[in-house]
Amino acid sequence: MQKTLLIIKPDSVSAKNSGKIIDFIENEGFTIKSMKLKTLSSDEAGEFYAEHMGKHFYDNLKEFMTSGPCIPIILERDEAILHLREVIGATDPAKAAQGTIRNLYGEGGTRNAVHGSDSPESAQRECSFFFPNEV
Repeated sequence: MQKTLLIIKPDSVSAKNSGKIIDFIENEGFTIKSMKLKTLSSDEAGEFYAEHMGKHFYDNLKEFMTSGPCIPIILERDEAILHLREVIGATDPAKAAQGTIRNLYGEGGTRNAVHGSDSPESAQRECSFFFPNEV
């Protein structure tokens, strides 16, 4: 079993799509290991997205991720990272495959419904960021 992190972003929380996304994920065979509602501070968002510092979208991403609550979730299943990346779809909702989370619930740009870890290293770091006592 492998763990990964999913974040239901503020756009999905405010649009009341959180339950639909959680249902979708559970139907894909994921088990929820930890979950919470969290509003990120600017410093927290900056730390979490530090790898993107200096990129053209960094400031907008930080502002967006602090605009309201998000729901970080540790998920578990076989090949969790790869499977989650497949079911959330491409970063740009307009390019995401039909029926993926971003295709169904994303608006565009940073407002793409969810974040998912992209590697075992990222999953470890990201899960520890939100759930330091549970990883």
